[in-house]
Amino acid sequence: MLSPLIQQLIEAFSHLPGIGPKSAQRLAFQLLSQQGQPKGLVLSEVLKKAIEKVGHCQRCRIYTEETLCNLCKSPKRNASLLCIVENPADVAALEQTHIFSGLYFVLQGHLSPLDGMGPSEIGLPHLFERLKQEPVEEIIIATNSTMEGEATAHYIANHIDRTKIHCSRIAHGIPMGGELGYLDGGTLGIALQFRTKMSLT
Repeated sequence: MLSPLIQQLIEAFSHLPGIGPKSAQRLAFQLLSQQGQPKGLVLSEVLKKAIEKVGHCQRCRIYTEETLCNLCKSPKRNASLLCIVENPADVAALEQTHIFSGLYFVLQGHLSPLDGMGPSEIGLPHLFERLKQEPVEEIIIATNSTMEGEATAHYIANHIDRTKIHCSRIAHGIPMGGELGYLDGGTLGIALQFRTKMSLT
């Protein structure tokens, strides 16, 4: 029923994360409609430019079309505090909190030997060199709470000079507003293991 080119467009959309066959078909038909064609042309032009011009910040490895990203260039950021995350989306999530004022290092993945992702593939030599060159006093390891994320966090913690740099790990456990009865045992176990002392006011 569908022409080869339309089928290719649907398949291209379906390869994107979170886009199933139905959603891919809906997107394709929307962009091909008379109302959607101008948006489709804009999308194709911007996508082409982004793929051709966007690379990694030489300092933190987040996506940017410049040598250094806006965060790394900002004089308002605390250069003594470095947060290590797995991907650029994590930076966006942390920035939305408006709490963290330090700098970042984006691994662009996590350690996974079976997938061919070793220390070099996620930029750890670059990270360790940066820690030697810059006045970093504390690193916050904010990798995901998965087996790979934990392994990556432990590897980093074991390969830095703990006498000069304080190393901390983001807390995992009960979310704000969460009820104990709805949480899984693993989440509750982590919350208990990494409990914090209450401060009196």
